[in-house]
Amino acid sequence: MSLSRPAGLAIAALLLLPGCQTIKSALPWTTSDDDDSGPPLRLEELPPDLLYKNGIDALRKESFSTAVKHFEAIQQNYPYSPWATNAQLMEGYTEYRRNQYTEAVGQLDRYIQLHPTSKDVAYAYYLRALCYYEQIADISRDQKGTSQAQAALQEVVNRFPDSAYARDARLKIDLCRDHLAGKEMSIGRYYEKQNLYGAAIGRYQRVVDDFQTTNHTPEALARLTEIYLKLGMVDEAKRTASVLNYNYPGSEWYQSSWNQLITVGAVPNASPQAVEQAKPGFFGRVWGSVF
Repeated sequence: MSLSRPAGLAIAALLLLPGCQTIKSALPWTTSDDDDSGPPLRLEELPPDLLYKNGIDALRKESFSTAVKHFEAIQQNYPYSPWATNAQLMEGYTEYRRNQYTEAVGQLDRYIQLHPTSKDVAYAYYLRALCYYEQIADISRDQKGTSQAQAALQEVVNRFPDSAYARDARLKIDLCRDHLAGKEMSIGRYYEKQNLYGAAIGRYQRVVDDFQTTNHTPEALARLTEIYLKLGMVDEAKRTASVLNYNYPGSEWYQSSWNQLITVGAVPNASPQAVEQAKPGFFGRVWGSVF
């Protein structure tokens, strides 16, 4: 039985993702590993609709190499058919499923370039962004991939702001930003520990300026306050602590900064009780434990 083009694209309905789900969790195809056993098929002799059906069947069985071969055969032997357009996108998806992200991005870039007005192009942009997102490394490693993921996700938001893809992309952008801020804080702490205060200030200030909506901003402000006090820049320390108090009143990071200001005499009207409470204790231990 011939597989019609609309029926062949029914799979696309499964590719709209709610929240922060990934495609892998949206499709319950976990029946087997890649299996290319059996006699070789003369794929060039099969019609495009059968090639496409076989490719989808192989994808469902997680026989990814087999699926790729079928989708490639359509593009090579029937390049001007509607099936070739679908096969291009599905090959990109298949490469994503088997964690071949470089190949997936290349395939999706070609699809986007050749079919910029396709009704599925928003999904192609989104899947391309996911390829970068899946490669985000731990903050101890280079974060070039995180920056690429953020840029690709932002492109989805900019081009398709009202789509379900954009809603999920916005959530992932926030995670990318938090990751990048965490990397800056890690480097800043290292510089501060080495008494490289100028370099540390640059890292902390970048968190405050470029990642101010992340959870790392209170600590960055507190670290800046601490360094300014070490450098004898009391007025700058007080201004930074005021920003910290205004935006994060009552936080542990502000309390630690306030205690330090009192300890160095930067709060002239502090009561004896406040001075006593500012002595190293709980908040000092919290501060030191981060290093």
